[in-house]
Parts: sequence; structure tokens; C-alpha cells
Amino acid sequence: MSQGKYVKNLYLLRHAKSSWDDPSLSDAERPLNGRGRRDAPRMGAALSARLSSMIFHVSPAKRAQQTFAALQQSWAGLEAQHGITAPTLYTFDYWEVLRWIAAQPDDTDSLALVGHNPALTELVNFLVGPGTLGNLPTAGWAELSICIDEWLQAPDAKGEGELIYHLFPKSLAQSDGGH
Repeated sequence: MSQGKYVKNLYLLRHAKSSWDDPSLSDAERPLNGRGRRDAPRMGAALSARLSSMIFHVSPAKRAQQTFAALQQSWAGLEAQHGITAPTLYTFDYWEVLRWIAAQPDDTDSLALVGHNPALTELVNFLVGPGTLGNLPTAGWAELSICIDEWLQAPDAKGEGELIYHLFPKSLAQSDGGH
């Protein structure tokens, strides 16, 4: 093995826009609204142009599960079996997400998550640096590169990451160009 640091890649997708129309639903039961159902497949199409299909660890919240299902509609090769429900990812606390990341096996150099704010925005700002990202919007995507050998080191990697790419639904509306 190399003496230098390896690089791990972290892919973060905030669930698409959810509905607040039915006040009788619990937070975890809220579905996507019309904008969310529109944005998630568009994000899937844009991301599939950049990346191969990958395993996603998905919050059990209905809006996160529906976001992953909608990604599949336009991401070639992304199948239902690529989505693994991770109950711990139903959190708004970035430390809980960071502890979950730290517990992941090192047989992969990348992790992809579908989760919630403020956890994901705060996670980016912890790993890259304060103020890196003001807000990861609904259906927003962020790719981080972190100089660590093992996922276990993630909680100690404050400021050691780099935001290498991000994509927000709002930018798709301006640059769809027939895609």
C-alpha cells in the first residue's frame, strides 16, 4: 500500500422538494410535491451524463425514497437494487451522518447518500470549510473529495475535503439545452 493519503469520494443528494399539503402526515411520511417529482428525474439525467450508476444509501423518509426512485427514471443503469435504505440517514444532524460515514466499510472509495438538510449542508461545510455552501437546495447534488485512507477518519477530516462539483435543479432550467 501507498504511504500517502488516499482519496475518498462522497456524493450527497438532498431529497427533492416535498409536500406540506397534508398536515396529518408525519415528517417521515411527507411525499414529493410537483416540483420535486419534476426535479429529481432531471437531476438523474444530468448526473447520468457525468457518472456511472452507483449504490445510494437512502434515508427511509418517503420524500428521500421517492427522490431515489425518480432518479432511476432517467439515470441509465441505476436500478432499484442500487438503493439501500439506511435508517440513520433520517436525521438533520450532520454529526449523525458523519458517524454513519465513519462506520462504513473501506472496500469502496465512494459513498452516495440521499438525505436531509441542514445535515448535508453542514456536512459539506465541516469537511470542506465554513461558508463553502450556503445551502444545499432540494434535489441539490454535491461531490466531495476527502483526503482520508479510511471512512473511519471522516470525523477527523475537518477542512480536509474539497467540493469538486455541485449541481442544483435551478441551474438545469437555465442550461437544459435539449438534454
